[in-house]
Amino acid sequence: MNINAFETSTELGMAAAAAAAQVLKKCLAERGAARIIAATGASQFKFLEALVATPGIDWSKVELFHLDEYVGLPITHPASFRSYLLQRLIMPAGIKQYHLLDGDEDAAGVCQRTGELLAQAPIDVAFVGIGENGHLAFNDPPADFETETPYLIVQLDEACRRQQVGEGWFKSLAEVPRQAISMSIRQILKAKKILCIVPDLRKAEAVKACLHGPVNPFAPASILQTHADVTVFLDTGSAALLACPIPN
Repeated sequence: MNINAFETSTELGMAAAAAAAQVLKKCLAERGAARIIAATGASQFKFLEALVATPGIDWSKVELFHLDEYVGLPITHPASFRSYLLQRLIMPAGIKQYHLLDGDEDAAGVCQRTGELLAQAPIDVAFVGIGENGHLAFNDPPADFETETPYLIVQLDEACRRQQVGEGWFKSLAEVPRQAISMSIRQILKAKKILCIVPDLRKAEAVKACLHGPVNPFAPASILQTHADVTVFLDTGSAALLACPIPN
């Protein structure tokens, strides 16, 4: 695992975008196509902004899957991850091949259909974050490290739901859905490369537990320690509790 820490979240986002662009350009040059997984949430704002602004990526040849979506939340809601990706990545980049998780329909059917599409070819790179409770996608602790099912319907714990209120996506805890569709842990690990983008002091405890602690389901993102090609991007806040933060 390669850990990089930057002074600001803006610098973090730019560095992560440069790394992502390098991967995409290499795939497009070698195969004429790339398959990616993208995360959402406030932690990804500056990364996605910088990535979309990067020249030289033929987004029309990039196929996008995403990590998770609330069950029962319409696309018109401000917290909809489908809406987030359309506004912050798909439309500005010009991505034509994308598979959005419609949790407002038959969630089990969406898991099945999208999982089948996902399994058709390897994923070149996954962009992920780490939740305040250590979650990876919406796999809250204790996460299922064993299932091979690509997408799951999961129960969201209170810490995860409170994070969504704290980030301003919902006005109260009661408004946050209790279920979500989430890509499974083992499916995420099947990506050839993983870029983990984690800014903000409020993530410091989770970063310490997941990057410097033991691999265990109660710190779901700790499973990233077992992947052969993970690069983590932190800022001063999220790296604050690491024993040896790595300056850039």
